[in-house]
Amino acid sequence: MPGRRAIFLDRDGVLNRVVWRDGKPASPRHVDELQIVTGVEAALRDLKAMGFLLFAVTNQPDVRRGLMTDAALDELHAALARALPLDEIAACRHDDRDGCACRKPKAGLLLDLAERWNIDLAGSWMVGDMDRDTICGRAAGVSTILLARPYNSAAGADRVVDDLTGAVRAITQDTLQET
Repeated sequence: MPGRRAIFLDRDGVLNRVVWRDGKPASPRHVDELQIVTGVEAALRDLKAMGFLLFAVTNQPDVRRGLMTDAALDELHAALARALPLDEIAACRHDDRDGCACRKPKAGLLLDLAERWNIDLAGSWMVGDMDRDTICGRAAGVSTILLARPYNSAAGADRVVDDLTGAVRAITQDTLQET
C-alpha cells in the first residue's frame, strides 16, 4: 500500500508567533502566550483539502530545562489542537545534551510519525522557520520550505517563502507539476 503524503510543520514561528525573550525568538510557555499566526488556519484547511496529513513537530527544551512543566506544554498543545486541523503534535522535550534522536535537526520526530502513519516521505514536506528545520527535513528525505525570518539564514531549503500561505502556493505548484 503506498504511503500517504504529509506536511510537517514547525510550531513556533510557523503556526504560532514566537515570544521574544532576551532579544531571541522563543517558545510560549503558557497558553496565554499562544498566538496563532494570521492565515494559518485557512492555509492548513487548504493543505487538508489537497489530501495531506498535517503534523506539528517541535523542539520544546524548556521542559527539560525546568522553565515550563509537562502539564503546561500539554495544555498549550491541547489549545493548538482545538484551534487548528492537525493530525498530531509531536514534541521533543529534551535538551541538546540529552543526545536524543527526536531533537531537530535530527529526523527522529518525522521518521517516527512516518512509520506510525504510513507516510510517503518522498512526497512530503517540512515547513519551518529555522535552519534546523531544513536540516531535519533533508535528513528525513522530505522537501523543505523555510519561512524567511530575520533570525535564519535561509540556506539549504528547497523553497523560501514569507509565510505559510506562500508555502501552500509552493506546495500546490509542485503538486500540479507532478500530475
